Amino acid sequence: MHNEPSTHSAHDAAQHFELVTRPTDRRTGCPFDPPAELTHFRAEQPLRRLRFPDGHIGWLATGYSVCRAILADARLSSRKELMHNPSMDIGGMEIPPAAPGEFINMDEPQHGRYRKLLAGKFTVRRMQLLTERVEQVTAEHLDAMEKAGPTVDLVTAFAQPIPAIMICELLGVPYQDRDSFQEQAAAIFSGDMDDKLAAFTAIQAYLAQLVAAKRADPTDDILSDLTDSDLTDEELLGVGFLLLAAGIDTTANMLGLGTFALLSNPDQFAALRSDPSLAGQAVEELLRYLTIAELGLRAALEDVEIDGQLIKAGETVVVSFPAANRDPAKYPEPDRLDLHRKAIGHLAFGHGAHQCLAQQLARVEMSVAFPALLTRFPTLRLAVPQEEVPLRVSTNVYGVQSLPITWDKE
Repeated sequence: MHNEPSTHSAHDAAQHFELVTRPTDRRTGCPFDPPAELTHFRAEQPLRRLRFPDGHIGWLATGYSVCRAILADARLSSRKELMHNPSMDIGGMEIPPAAPGEFINMDEPQHGRYRKLLAGKFTVRRMQLLTERVEQVTAEHLDAMEKAGPTVDLVTAFAQPIPAIMICELLGVPYQDRDSFQEQAAAIFSGDMDDKLAAFTAIQAYLAQLVAAKRADPTDDILSDLTDSDLTDEELLGVGFLLLAAGIDTTANMLGLGTFALLSNPDQFAALRSDPSLAGQAVEELLRYLTIAELGLRAALEDVEIDGQLIKAGETVVVSFPAANRDPAKYPEPDRLDLHRKAIGHLAFGHGAHQCLAQQLARVEMSVAFPALLTRFPTLRLAVPQEEVPLRVSTNVYGVQSLPITWDKE
């Protein structure tokens, strides 16, 4: 049973701080740091009033403990149709509820129904069994890079294809379809709006055909396994697309931006190259330090008091993952990349019931890929000045659009 909120004290506390708009500008300072204003907000008040582009007055959470509490509170909903958009004014356009299979935007019991079906397929043990295959795929792409080099774009040569191939295999995409499937998937996340729409339509049509094929002739993959469940074809398509989006884009951006960060911190590059056994710990620190998922959203189903603030029913809360993971109350010297740090408890994969389902797959891919890259190319370096690396700032997942790299040929 929840305690009744002390309305007056919480409301009064909120009034001591001015209304703010969400900071998004990363153009000044270190390219790996969140917008500087977030640091100021977190120090001043880790949960504060936020003005949304449509005029809604909601909340911005920047402190680690506050963000963690919000993500764990079932009174704060993940249903997107209840939320206001923190990035743009959509002009009163009605947001539809989550599509079948889009369980990240659902609450219980709908969310739990999907999660239960999928959780056993992404266990630590099952993902670790994929290590050898990830090593093979990584080595193949390093071979191709070495042949094509010494100057390549790491994003297209390495960061995108490794997670794309792995998710193709997990979903059961036939080998002959993988190149076109990967091209369409890449376009969804990195093309212009027309390209994104065309790629989305093509992927949806392909997944519908794939679901039908798995029902008719199951193979050894996740989609085939799910055809034995009570999920409809439409739900299977939605789950497939969600796994595709989660399985490719985030890991690809971590591999690209993570390599950029290592090249910009030569001591950390050297530490990982000299001790590949550091990979697991290094991945956790890179996840914390970079935190490429910019924000999470929740909508209050009822009045909720958190950190002395009253979040009223109907208000939208923006959770800033990068600000939370740079909170000095949780991580000393948080703005320093330190691969020897034990960055346990970070929120890069979220927290609570909606914590990323495929996080163990991402960990395996990165734990293999980073040390393999550094070992193969010990003289790896940027092929352009740091300030010329094009950053990806127009989506909710931060990264690099491309990463020109080079090395010394022996």
